[in-house]
Amino acid sequence: MAALTAVARIAYLSSDVVVDSQPAPPVSSAFTEKYNSLEKRSRLRPRILAVPFGADPGATILRNSNANLVSFTTSSHTQVLTGLVLHLSELSALPVVLHLAVKDDLSDALLLRSAVPYFLLSYTSQQAHDNALLAARLARSERKAVVHVFFNTEDQESPLEIPEDDILQFLLGGKRLSSPGKSVTATGQQDSLGSPLAEETTLAGLLKSYEAAELETTTVVRHPMRPLIAQGASNPHTVVLVFGRALFPVVEGVTFIIISLLNPLPPSYLLDAIAPSVTRIIVLEQVHRWTTKWSPLYLDVVSALQQRDVEPRAVIQSAILGDSPKISPDDILDLIQQASSPTPSSRHLLLGTLPEQGQRLSKEPHIPKHELAYTKILSHIFNDRLDVSNSPSLVASNGDVATSPEYALGRVRGQLDLRTDLINAVQELLQHGNIDAHVHSLLSKWSLAKDDPVKSKTLGNQIIKSLEASPVTHPTVERVLSLRAHFPARSRWIIGSDAWSYDLGSSGLHHAIASGLNINILILDTLPYSARNSADPHRRKHDVGLYAMNHGDVFVASVAVFSSYSQVLQSLIEADRFDGPSVVLAYLPYQTEDTSALDILKETKLAVDAGYWPLYRWDPSKEREGKEPFSLDSDAIKNDLQAFLDRQNHLSQLTRSKPEFASELVSSLGENVKEARKQKAQQSYNELLTSLDAPPLLILYASDGGAAEKVAKRLANRGKSRGLSTTISTLDSISLETLAQEEHVAFITSVAGQGEPPQNGRTFFKALNAAVTHGAKIFTNLKYTVFGMGDSHYWPRLEDAHYYNKPGKELDTRLEKLGGERFAELGLGDDQDADGPQTGYKVWEPRIWKALGVDSIEVTEAEPEAITNEHIKAASYYLRGTIAEGLEDTTTDYLAPSDTQLTKFHGIYQQDDRDIRDERQVQGLEPAFSFMIRVRMPGGVCKPNQWLQLDQIADEHGSGTFKITTRQTFQFHGVIKRHLKPAIQDINRVLLDTLAACGDVNRNVVCSSIPTLSRLHKEVYQFSKEVSEHLIPRTTAYHEIWLDKKLVAGEALKDVEPLYGEFYLPRKFKIAVAVPPTNDVDVFANDLGFIAIAGAHGELVGFNVSIGGGMGVTHGNKKTYPRIGDIIGFCTVEQGRFVAESVMLSQRDNGNRVDRKNARLKYTIDRMGLDVFKADVEKRLGYKLAPAQPYFFDRNVDDYGWSIGEDGRHHFTMFIENGRIQDEPDRDFKTGLREIAKVHKGTFRLTTNQHLIVSDIVDEDLPRIKRLLSQYKLDNLTHSGLRLSSSACVAFPTCGLAMAESERYLPILVDKVEKICEESGIRNDTIVMRMTGCPNGCARPYVAEIAFIGKAPGTYSMLLGGGYYGQRMNKIYRETVTEPEILAILEPMIKRYALERHEGERFGDWTIRAGYISATTSGKDWYVGAGGEGEYRESVEA
Repeated sequence: MAALTAVARIAYLSSDVVVDSQPAPPVSSAFTEKYNSLEKRSRLRPRILAVPFGADPGATILRNSNANLVSFTTSSHTQVLTGLVLHLSELSALPVVLHLAVKDDLSDALLLRSAVPYFLLSYTSQQAHDNALLAARLARSERKAVVHVFFNTEDQESPLEIPEDDILQFLLGGKRLSSPGKSVTATGQQDSLGSPLAEETTLAGLLKSYEAAELETTTVVRHPMRPLIAQGASNPHTVVLVFGRALFPVVEGVTFIIISLLNPLPPSYLLDAIAPSVTRIIVLEQVHRWTTKWSPLYLDVVSALQQRDVEPRAVIQSAILGDSPKISPDDILDLIQQASSPTPSSRHLLLGTLPEQGQRLSKEPHIPKHELAYTKILSHIFNDRLDVSNSPSLVASNGDVATSPEYALGRVRGQLDLRTDLINAVQELLQHGNIDAHVHSLLSKWSLAKDDPVKSKTLGNQIIKSLEASPVTHPTVERVLSLRAHFPARSRWIIGSDAWSYDLGSSGLHHAIASGLNINILILDTLPYSARNSADPHRRKHDVGLYAMNHGDVFVASVAVFSSYSQVLQSLIEADRFDGPSVVLAYLPYQTEDTSALDILKETKLAVDAGYWPLYRWDPSKEREGKEPFSLDSDAIKNDLQAFLDRQNHLSQLTRSKPEFASELVSSLGENVKEARKQKAQQSYNELLTSLDAPPLLILYASDGGAAEKVAKRLANRGKSRGLSTTISTLDSISLETLAQEEHVAFITSVAGQGEPPQNGRTFFKALNAAVTHGAKIFTNLKYTVFGMGDSHYWPRLEDAHYYNKPGKELDTRLEKLGGERFAELGLGDDQDADGPQTGYKVWEPRIWKALGVDSIEVTEAEPEAITNEHIKAASYYLRGTIAEGLEDTTTDYLAPSDTQLTKFHGIYQQDDRDIRDERQVQGLEPAFSFMIRVRMPGGVCKPNQWLQLDQIADEHGSGTFKITTRQTFQFHGVIKRHLKPAIQDINRVLLDTLAACGDVNRNVVCSSIPTLSRLHKEVYQFSKEVSEHLIPRTTAYHEIWLDKKLVAGEALKDVEPLYGEFYLPRKFKIAVAVPPTNDVDVFANDLGFIAIAGAHGELVGFNVSIGGGMGVTHGNKKTYPRIGDIIGFCTVEQGRFVAESVMLSQRDNGNRVDRKNARLKYTIDRMGLDVFKADVEKRLGYKLAPAQPYFFDRNVDDYGWSIGEDGRHHFTMFIENGRIQDEPDRDFKTGLREIAKVHKGTFRLTTNQHLIVSDIVDEDLPRIKRLLSQYKLDNLTHSGLRLSSSACVAFPTCGLAMAESERYLPILVDKVEKICEESGIRNDTIVMRMTGCPNGCARPYVAEIAFIGKAPGTYSMLLGGGYYGQRMNKIYRETVTEPEILAILEPMIKRYALERHEGERFGDWTIRAGYISATTSGKDWYVGAGGEGEYRESVEA
């Protein structure tokens, strides 16, 4: 690669524009890598244009022809160089250098020789460096094209390079006169060449320019540079003219002349190099695929020798230089002997060996792994019917052309013609009177069903079998049998890239679309949405979809597998059914194979949401039936597509038939948002005019969680009470130009992620950083102050300390750099201070009033009390609020903030898609709001009819998927506001609801899923339902709002909450019921736990009662911690619901309603004391709890596979990774479970580990259920023990609290960690690993053996030491880790565990015994020993 690196450097430093032709994916350009490296250290910045493989590089070069020099770099490829040939007539008169890297064959490069003035060939890396410099000099000075071909092999030494400044001086220097003559070096000596013979004026001029440039280059590089180099005998009888790379030995009587200059190559050079005494000349060229009789250089040599009048004339012969690692003297003598043979071969002479035909053809192209997402779907849908007409497997036998659309189209046309021949032959045979009646019947049936994908194959096989056994000797029978391969109706596909979109004619796409053939074309577009503006703006990629739709008779679909898998399936099936050409445009945004699936998902969502990649289907056959041909499957479309639909009158039809689309198709919602912003700005301006007499103060804040916003609003109110004219807004709402006109501005910002600004301040920060880069003093009139809010313990490592309050500190320094003047010093609020951020705020705020001269004003008016959740609940009229009114508001997709607190009680969370939040803000749109709906399903048992309804709800109202949660129920994501009420009504139709699935109430009661203990599970499940019903809120608001059940007229009956009261609970309340020995529900992680105690005959006799568990924590806030429950006694089954009521009411009356972070039951118990709290519960009960009964747990993971209950019914526990029910390539779990629900007569049981049990299967249904499980791969349990015991919460993109990925990332991490387990020999051993995107603990991470808690994107806290069956909490081992650190920690740890563990010792127990971490003894002591033990302790900031 030394030669390529050297050439790339010269091209970069010498050119104004560099055009780099990219290789076929997934290979990346080696030139590009060098250019990227040079950009970091060179002061020059040429324009780098990357041309995708398959596009037209010649057009790009011509568009930049006004530059002083354009360099084109590429690795030799037939398709690329053939495309250049069309432009050579124009390129030849332009300052262009074409650098072509070759490996062992010059056939393609020689295609360019005939039309360019200069053609140079380099054999070594040093020569490549020197000739690249020479080529640049020639092209610049002569304004003509130069082709520079160089061999790029691995065995080259690095050349001596000249400094960057010397290159510039050399290229910009004046011309020198050419030297009087040239030399040809012989072995060990130098011969002088005389003046050239008489030649054409043009050739002489070119040669003179070349010699001048060569002399100038030689002076700079200090190496001899000669067009011809001779080595060997002084008086040879044979001369070998070499055009190729090889090492030649010394052979007596033989001279080798190595040619480096092909254009211009005057005859005089050759005549002077070849002595008159030579009797044989062999023209040896490294061209493996030259198809004409005479090789390129051969005719030049013959023409030159004709000018020599010498008798006898030398014999001139052509030879090919093949693969020749080492050429010996014997090889040369054999070549001469071949040439001297009296009956020479009609073929070229050969030195070395040529690759076999199969080897000469390109090897089978590599299919990038990401593209398998679509090819697997094709294989899955069409199975053996699938015929990819340009399959890479054809390359081995047909060459590179086999992957082109032209070849594929010709192949399809040939196959269809043969099938037409078969149809005609069958018709002819039907008219033959002597065929068997059975055969006649089969032929007739096939003629009618020849296009049926199933029947055509089945009947065809029967016909073949019958004809082969038939005595009929009609010649048509032989013809039918010879065409037997065409009986089945194939699904024919051509698969290509978006490179075909740049030139519809030359790529062959136009011919395929216009052919009328029944062919399907799948085009993969890989350009990421975020990189859409980085491409060459002059190279317009045609919209193939619009082009095809305008054709009128083509099925068109636009799909994205990472957006809607079901829409992809539907589109591909419809394309196959369409009789005619079909074009399916498939979005797959990635840049390299290393691009993660998660990044592809995010890019896809951005593109679809913005309308850049709309999802749609266009079926012109429907129009012939009087139906609408256009189906829009996404919410936004591009302007070009909208214009087409307007022309065709389809958009208006669509909006008439579905009025709800009208405001969404072109994202007009953004206009509403913009208008609202304008009105708000006008209002602010009017307020400013009315208070010109007071000093103005603008307050700008950036806040994610709302803390900084509250501080900003408080400052604004206190400023107004002092007579100031205060205005408050977010950072992103103001431009730098507007800010420069302000006088006094107070900035308040918190921290997001790893020292990043909050979401609503990032655009401002980007603009501010750009302004600092330019160095202009734009804020000379601005007076400012900054208050930053952060947590000094959030990033405890010394190397991470700079993340503390980073946005506030950077904002303060950047404003000063831009000319701003502080009117109050920087203030910093620290969560670790005694009063949290208020400690720093109380110092900072008085400085503002003093600087503005209002510090002496006495404020007597009471500061308004902050609105809290308690106020919202009390004012809600038992959870009504203004939810109903908000649902009616169609101008926005969100509900009021107070209402979103209340909807939680109804089982609904307002969310937005965080993957596309930034992009929508840039577009002026509100966030992509949607809602999560959680079903209340006590005990996690679901009937088949309920499953089918929930499956339908996911498709009709949600994102197409649904999730099994760790609370043993279902969640739907992506439900937009207008679908909320229909979705909840559909849920209630199957006797389910969502009431109290969230909110400050008792939530879904969970219980162990124990298929083997049928009787005990029935009793425990019934108990769970009774407790849930006993503690459910009694408000009728749920039925009013969602089910349209109104109160009695005149509100004669008033709502009342006998248990909760108007304030409900201080925080959420969770109950779990466990059945030993399985603690699958993690009973100690719940506020209230019931541990089932069975009698002598297996019947349920009562429960041990556990209280005080809870998982939520706030990063860096040591007042918060996880806690596991304490057992306080035993109760009977009949007492259980009253125990639950008493514990909940004690928490209602004693819980912290001031600080929600300390409001859970665990804090109440620790504040009151366990004994005091227990006494309060027993007082409410009116009796004391009995002593706890003996029990034991041995696991908290699910028991996978088949089991039989006590009642003889069968149960199958399946693995659903992280609980996500969806269809994916090779894993159609959602479809499979739907099919099972259609025939299943038992139940489905959800587990709190997010998995599923198909339960209560009777013997007669067992084979059918097993067949469906196998068909949809739902019975696959071959996963590692680590994966089977892993669990993750949803996190990004929908959870508003998430700080890092969880559900989407954990499978990727498990892939890497389970390799360590496999290498250590413990693949099947269970290690409980859990991950959450924030510290709230939805996946119960604090009782896992290994846990990861999100802190920032890509960054987690790592916890170790949890108990295998949930009996002990883990604790923080490392405060901050990224993936490389995780793997570096776990690899040696897991290997040690595999070698050192005791019999039956679990990983969490071993980490404590091995000294990595200390055991956690209580919640309040959770931070003790954090960071590791002894030698494994993490170094943290003091």
